[in-house]
Amino acid sequence: FGHLETLGDRVDHMRQLRGLQDETGGFTGFIPLPYQPDNNEIPVEHSPTGFDMLRTLAVARLYLDNFDHITAYWVGMGMKLAQVALNYGADDVHGTILEEKIFHMAGADTPQLQTETDMIQAIREAGRVPVQRDTFYEPVREWSAEEAMPKA
Repeated sequence: FGHLETLGDRVDHMRQLRGLQDETGGFTGFIPLPYQPDNNEIPVEHSPTGFDMLRTLAVARLYLDNFDHITAYWVGMGMKLAQVALNYGADDVHGTILEEKIFHMAGADTPQLQTETDMIQAIREAGRVPVQRDTFYEPVREWSAEEAMPKA
């Protein structure tokens, strides 16, 4: 999102996803991926703003009420904004990636990796309990408050 479409187009896309989810129940979650402007033919020079990313997540949480999970993709928005997104509709931060390349080839200026420790600390600092999940959003591990507390 955040390239040539209008806000009306974006809402229409969500409407279509919502209808398809009502029909099939086939989506496990919604991950809005912010447009990255480099190395492509679309004549847009900038990624969406942080405000636009948070607005998209908040609208998705309200409108896509038939989706169990709304994900903040830290690679596309940065970890600090992903932390904030946990209070704007996102219930998931994706994911511990080692040397992400696709978004960075398209112009992302976020770090290419996050350690497990950094992810735990960021989620805890956002006031949430870190939970490692599998592809189907099933819990694999939950950290206790003591384990997940940021180091002073």
